[in-house]
Amino acid sequence: MTAAAPKEQVLKIGSKGEIFPPKEIREYLGLAPNQPIIMSVHQNKLIIRKLHSLEEILEEPPKVVISAHAWKQFRKTLNDELEK
Repeated sequence: MTAAAPKEQVLKIGSKGEIFPPKEIREYLGLAPNQPIIMSVHQNKLIIRKLHSLEEILEEPPKVVISAHAWKQFRKTLNDELEK
């Protein structure tokens, strides 16, 4: 069973502007010391996401399955578009 996402928490910004997510959140997201993250602002909200390594991405099962024929057709269409 997957652990539930941590509840919303109130944090303070450190004296040098640091943000320190609680251990519960770091563990839930799999964040380690010196882990690269991505920060963005969307609709007045700060979004912090883990930046996955290439190894982590390649370990994930593919989200889309495509036949060799469909892949060749896609490549042809893409090449045609690039040549315009």
